Amino acid sequence: MEFIKRPRRLRLNSTIRDMVRETRIDVKDLIYPLFVVRGEKVKQEINSMPGVYRFSIDTLVEEVKEIYSLGIPAILLFGVPSVKDEVGSEAYADDGIVQRAIKAVKDAVPSMFVITDVCMCGYTSHGHCGIVERGYVVNDKTVELISKTALSHARAGADMVAPSDMMDGRIGAIRKLLDEKGYSNVSIMAYSAKYASAFFGPFREAAESAPKFGDRKTYQMDPANSDEAMREIKLDIEEGSDIVMVKPALSYLDIIRRAKESFNIPVAAYNVSGEYAMLKAAAKMGWLDEKAVAMEILTSIKRAGADLIITYFAKDVATWLTTR
Repeated sequence: MEFIKRPRRLRLNSTIRDMVRETRIDVKDLIYPLFVVRGEKVKQEINSMPGVYRFSIDTLVEEVKEIYSLGIPAILLFGVPSVKDEVGSEAYADDGIVQRAIKAVKDAVPSMFVITDVCMCGYTSHGHCGIVERGYVVNDKTVELISKTALSHARAGADMVAPSDMMDGRIGAIRKLLDEKGYSNVSIMAYSAKYASAFFGPFREAAESAPKFGDRKTYQMDPANSDEAMREIKLDIEEGSDIVMVKPALSYLDIIRRAKESFNIPVAAYNVSGEYAMLKAAAKMGWLDEKAVAMEILTSIKRAGADLIITYFAKDVATWLTTR
């Protein structure tokens, strides 16, 4: 038999496969999420997320130095306060845990790009992402506090704020307030398509942010909807977002692809805690090759169209890329 076309010729060995590879993961694509708590010398592993820790500010700074030495360009900070109340006061306090952490990180590693999660669920006693009235998270009052939180992060030295609350109009409100107060260079990464996902469970342990009643389906998106995500992303872009995010990533690759094809803007994807925990558990049991599967997952996210990937595997990936 005579074949003119033999695609396998370009899969003959690792050299030619590398040469024609269409999608590559680079350490500069990665953002590493970090959890910061009050105290000293704290490095507490999160039970459902092996290899992920809560850090006090002193140990956080040492961790950030290591992260930066690996070539990872950015971190995403989440605060775990010691005191919570119904209005999430520490979220926007000048001496809040995240505000103090930002200053410490920027003092120690000035070139680290610091992104901050802007939300209230980890700071409220009820665990919801805003002000609750008669069992419902009210939108406009919450947006005022979300904007106030973003401003406090900018004042502390954050390079980018990332509102994750999914309230209507919060991007426009944040952009307006930041510009009015002289922080026009602080950028916004919007959690534009954040789904009411079951994959967030381990994160809620890490951030101590599980809702005390009900769920978040009145503000986070229905996992069944795709067109709605495009409307949310479009609104965030119109309101001034610099980067849009899809969260979670792995079960929403179609949303990432649609976002990238529909909008001329950088797209981030969050490889969330549940996705991380599933692979860690399977690898521990010997059922999956952790490195191979992690790289395959991240490659699929990048191939779908993500420019940036927020992932708890970032440190591992940075090491794997330099040792392969």
